Amino acid sequence: MDDDRALPWGRLLGGCLCAVLGVSLAACSGGGHRGGTAVQADRAHCGRGWDDPHAGTQTLLVHNADSAAAEVDLIDPSSGAIYAELEGVGPGTTRTMRVTLGGGTYAFWCFPEGGHPVTGPKVKVSGPAGGPAVRPVTQNDLFPALRSYRAYVTKGLGVLRDRVDALRGAVRSGDLDAARAKWLPAHLAYERLGAAYGTFGDYADKIDGRPAGLPDGVDDPGFTGFRRVEHGLWHGASAASLRRPADRLAGDVRALIADFPREQIDPSDLGLRAHEILENTVQFELTGKGDQGSGTALATASANLEGTRAVLDPMRPVLKPRMDLSGIDSGLDRTSRLLEAQHRHGKWTPLDELSTTDRERINGAVGDLVERLAPVATVAAVRRTS
Repeated sequence: MDDDRALPWGRLLGGCLCAVLGVSLAACSGGGHRGGTAVQADRAHCGRGWDDPHAGTQTLLVHNADSAAAEVDLIDPSSGAIYAELEGVGPGTTRTMRVTLGGGTYAFWCFPEGGHPVTGPKVKVSGPAGGPAVRPVTQNDLFPALRSYRAYVTKGLGVLRDRVDALRGAVRSGDLDAARAKWLPAHLAYERLGAAYGTFGDYADKIDGRPAGLPDGVDDPGFTGFRRVEHGLWHGASAASLRRPADRLAGDVRALIADFPREQIDPSDLGLRAHEILENTVQFELTGKGDQGSGTALATASANLEGTRAVLDPMRPVLKPRMDLSGIDSGLDRTSRLLEAQHRHGKWTPLDELSTTDRERINGAVGDLVERLAPVATVAAVRRTS
């Protein structure tokens, strides 16, 4: 991977925080360890056994002798900032922590379930200074971002309701050409909300579910929402047969609007959502699995990109001191340009009409962006500090 494409902080790998700057966690696993320095992670002996600290890459075998599972972090003891972490180290088990250390002072921090955290002895490593660790994020850090995101979704739900009502009106009037014209703006209003990672609970499948996995496929009663209306509009269904699906879609949107103020969003989910939205785009839109005949998968991908920005932007005050966002921003801009290039004269290019080159460029850009966004979930995860 070229330097300008390298991840600035690493990624979440099986519950391990990989910080490329300073300490690079190349691998963390629950077994199969061969050699390395044994480090204890129980309350009585947290961090004991690390008797040969040195700069460079090394394997630490973290053993929990307690009767409860524990979170074990390698931290900067002066600030509590995290270089590496292992979640859920089970009682009596050993987990592998492979790290690349720069010069500095380190300590292990052990937090058993149901107990109090313990910080082990400080360990000094000689050598060139390593990069900074990631300061833990608290719920209070993320509350402003959460409020901003909720306000964005609340406003967007109003736009969604109005556009779905226009779609429903066209269907009920029998004007299917108008209905096809109004379907996409309504659907994009939904997709811009970033409805991933449990944002809307059961309403997500009701409003935008796909027929895959349903016993009767597109004819199944459980196939509802935008995709059901789309299938009918682009497969010769009559206006009369589409009235009930359009009415139900409008009803489900109104029910979602009424329910949303009561929905509880875990602040930690914001970081996950920033990654998951485009992960879903790769899985369903760029493969064509979501399309039910309209040929607008790239329009949906573009709306998903807007949804990603809507989640990411309120988090910037939290993320900027902890990670370099320049690669993510350049990836967002590049992907946006590639997608918008396929929107000509008011029409989006269907996937099957893309040239091989254009399809490879779009797939590559979105895939690279998904990779770049992966560390956001790790860095922005709410962590216990006491």
